[in-house]
Amino acid sequence: MLEIDYGSGGVVVVSGRLDAAQCPKAQAFLEGVQGTVTLDCSKLEYISSAGLGVLLKTQKRLLTSAGKLRLIGISRHLQDIFVYSGFDKIFEVVPAAE
Repeated sequence: MLEIDYGSGGVVVVSGRLDAAQCPKAQAFLEGVQGTVTLDCSKLEYISSAGLGVLLKTQKRLLTSAGKLRLIGISRHLQDIFVYSGFDKIFEVVPAAE
C-alpha cells in the first residue's frame, strides 16, 4: 500500500511501498508537482525498479523547467538502492538522521 500527499510546508510525503502496482498512483500525483519538490521518504519502506522509474520520469520533467526532485529522510536500505543504481548522482539525496 502506498500513500502520497502533501505534508507541512509543501513537502510531499510518501509512505508504504512504491512498487509496480502502486506506480500509477504515484505517477498521477507527481505529474501535478512543479518547481523544486522535496519528497519526504522517511516512511517509504520499499522501492522497486518501477518506482525508481517514476521518480526518474518526474526528475526529468522537473529539470526541463529549472526544478528538481529532492529526496529527504532516505533510510540506509533505500540509500543503498540509490547508490547501487547510480540514482544518488541523479537526485539530491538526504539520508535520514540516525
